[in-house]
Amino acid sequence: MKKFTKVTKNLLPVLAAVAFAGCQSKQPSEMENQTLPPAPVAKIIPKELTAHGHTRIDNYYWLNNREDTAVINYLKAENEYLDAVMAPTAALQEKLFNEMKSRIKEQDESVPYLLRGYHYITRYEQGGEYPIYTRKKGTLEAPEEVMLNVNEMAKGHAYYQVGGLKVSDDNRLLAYGVDTVSRRIYTLYFKDLQTGETLKDVIANTTGNIAWAADNKTVFYSRQDLQTLRSYQIWKHVIGTNPQEDQLIYEEKDETFSVGVYRSKSDKYLFIYSGSILTTEARFLDAAQPNGKFTVFLPRERGHEYSIDHAGNKFYIRTNWQAENFRVMEADEKAVGNKQAWKELIPHRTDVFVESFDVFKDHLVIEERKEGLIHLRIRPWANPAAEYYVDFGEPTYTAGLGSNPEFNTTVLRYGYTSLTTPNSTYDYDMATKTKKLLKQQEVLGGFKSEDYQSERLYATARDGVKVPISIVYKKGFKKDGKAPLLLYAYGSYGYSTDAYFSSSRLSLLDRGFAFAIAHIRGGQEMGRQWYENGKLLKKKNTFYDFIDCGKYLIAEKYTSPEHLYANGGSAGGLLMGAVANMAPELFKGIVADVPFVDVVTTMLDDSIPLTTGEYDEWGNPNDKTYYDYMLSYSPYDNVEKKAYPNLLVTTGLHDSQVQYWEPAKWVAKLRATKTDNNLLLLKTNMEAGHIGASGRFAPLKEVALEYAFYLYLEGIKE
Repeated sequence: MKKFTKVTKNLLPVLAAVAFAGCQSKQPSEMENQTLPPAPVAKIIPKELTAHGHTRIDNYYWLNNREDTAVINYLKAENEYLDAVMAPTAALQEKLFNEMKSRIKEQDESVPYLLRGYHYITRYEQGGEYPIYTRKKGTLEAPEEVMLNVNEMAKGHAYYQVGGLKVSDDNRLLAYGVDTVSRRIYTLYFKDLQTGETLKDVIANTTGNIAWAADNKTVFYSRQDLQTLRSYQIWKHVIGTNPQEDQLIYEEKDETFSVGVYRSKSDKYLFIYSGSILTTEARFLDAAQPNGKFTVFLPRERGHEYSIDHAGNKFYIRTNWQAENFRVMEADEKAVGNKQAWKELIPHRTDVFVESFDVFKDHLVIEERKEGLIHLRIRPWANPAAEYYVDFGEPTYTAGLGSNPEFNTTVLRYGYTSLTTPNSTYDYDMATKTKKLLKQQEVLGGFKSEDYQSERLYATARDGVKVPISIVYKKGFKKDGKAPLLLYAYGSYGYSTDAYFSSSRLSLLDRGFAFAIAHIRGGQEMGRQWYENGKLLKKKNTFYDFIDCGKYLIAEKYTSPEHLYANGGSAGGLLMGAVANMAPELFKGIVADVPFVDVVTTMLDDSIPLTTGEYDEWGNPNDKTYYDYMLSYSPYDNVEKKAYPNLLVTTGLHDSQVQYWEPAKWVAKLRATKTDNNLLLLKTNMEAGHIGASGRFAPLKEVALEYAFYLYLEGIKE
C-alpha cells in the first residue's frame, strides 16, 4: 500500500477549471441503447515540471487542490457520470449488496482472549455498523462490561474509526484513538472503566499508537507531522495533567524513518521502534520507570532490519544480520548493543523466510514461509530437537499467529483461512499437539465449502521464474476459455498476498467467475529475494509477472482476453495502471482502487505525506537513474493514444496515502487521450480516505459497484 497524504500548498491558481459542456461523450458499445450525458472533461492548464534537464507537461496538475470549488465540482461531475453510466446496474448493485450482507451474521462476536484476568470480546449487534468492545472479569459467565459502543459514538459522523485500544495494567483506564475524517489522524481519549467517565485528557493529532507504562498513569504515544503525516515523535502524557504540557521523548530526524511505541510481551519493557523500509533501530525503557531514559538497543546500520521482544529475562530478535531471509536470535539483558553476543536460535535458510515469532514459557513459535505458504514451527525450549510443524492439510491457504498475550501457557492461538475455508480461529496445545476450533466465520445462506475448488498453479514469467497463482472457482467450472476470471495482485513493500476466504467473493463465483491471486515479485511470498527482485530498478518484474500470469491463465483455458479482468489497489493500483499501458489487449476490464499512478511527480515532492520514507521502495527520483526508470513505467506519464480496457477507478477525497488527485488526473488524461469507446469511470468517495467507507456494511456498497462493473461487461444482469 502506498503510504501517502497531504494537500500541497503551492498550487497553481485555477480559473475556469472544468468544462463540462460541448464535449464528446465516449460511449462503449454495450451502452449503445442508453442515452448518456457527455463525459466530464477536465480543463487543460499546462504546468511545466522539470528535473534533470527534462521537462514534462502536466495538464491536470491543478487538480491537487481539494479546497478549490472547481476541483470538487469536477469530482462530483465524475461521480454523476458514473451514476448515469451504471444506472442500468442499479438493481443489480442493490441485489449484490443485499446478497453479500445476508451472508454476514449480524449478531456476532469474536473469540475471547484473556489478559490480566479479563476476557476481552468484540461483538456486533443486529443492524450495527460498528463494533462494541466488551470484557468479562475472571470467567466468561461474569457480567459483561461495555468499554466502548462505537455505534453510539459514531452517530452524526459520516466516517468513524476507533483504534489503538490499550488498557492500563490495573485494568482501570482505557486509552483509545478516534479518526472521524479517514486521514489516519487520531485524537486520543481516556476512559475510566470503573466509573464510565471519559476523562478530560484529550490529545489531538496523534497516530493512534499507544503504550502504557506500568504505573497506570503514564502513557506514551506517537504523533505525526501534519503536513507529511510521517510519524516522527514519541510523547509522554501523565493522566490528569494538561496535554499541552506533555513531554517530547524522542524525535526522528531522518525523514525516511517513522516511529512507533509498544510494550513487550513480558510487560517489563517499553520499546520505541524507528524504521525505514530497509533499516530499523529500537530503544527500550523499564516500564516501571517511565521517567527514565530510553536506551538504544542496537544502533541503526543501513540495511539491517530487526525486531525485538522480551520474555523471561531475555530479548528475542528477528534479524537479517548476515541472513537475507532473517533468523531468530536471543540476547541476555546485558548484551544490549553487541550483536556478537547474540545467540542463534533459528538459523538462516535460503529457502525459508522467517516472518515472525512468539515466545512462551515452554515453547518458541516461528511463523515461516516456504514455497509461498505459511508454516508454524513449534520448538520446545527443553528439547529443540523435538520441534515440529502444525499440519494444515490444504494446497493453498493462509495461516498466522493470533492474539497470544499470555506467556505462561502451552496454548497457541492461530488463525487459518483458505480460498474455500472461512476465517477460523484455533487454540493449539503445544504440549499435547491437539487443536481445537474455537470459531469459524459463519457464512449464512447455505454456503458449503465442498461446492468450491481451489488450485495452486505456477506460471512461467518471461525470465523463466515460476510465479505462483492461487485460484478458486465453483465446481463445474469449465476450462474452455469462455469463463470470466478476476485476477488480483499487490506486489509491493514485501507484502505477501496469501490465499484468503471472502464471503463477498461468492457473489462472483456463484455467477461463473474464477478468482485468482497472482503472487508476483515485489511481495515476499517466495522469500526476501522475491521482494528484492520486484522493487527499485527491478520494479518492472512486478508488472511483467502479472501480465505473464494472465497469459498463462489464457493459455491454460481458464479464461480469454474477452473475459479476463484485473483488480488491484494502492500500490496494486500502480500495477493496474502499468499493465493497462503495457498490455491493454489482455484485459476486458480493470478496476484500480486508490491507485498510485503519478509516480514521478509524487516522489519528487517531499512535502507530500510519507514520500521520503518511500525512497527505499521506489528509488529517489532526484537521482537521474531512478527518475528515468520511474518515468519509463509511471502510469500517468505513459498514457498513449491507443485502446484501453474498460476502466473503473476509485479514490477517496481524504485519502492519506494516495492523494485523490492521482487517480483523478489519470482518468482525465486517459479520457483526453485514449482511442477506444470503452467505459472509463471515476468514483470518488467524498467522505472517506484510503480504505473507503467505515463500518461493516457500508463498504459492501463499494464492492457491489465493482462487481456490477465486471458482471455488466459480461452481460450478466442479475
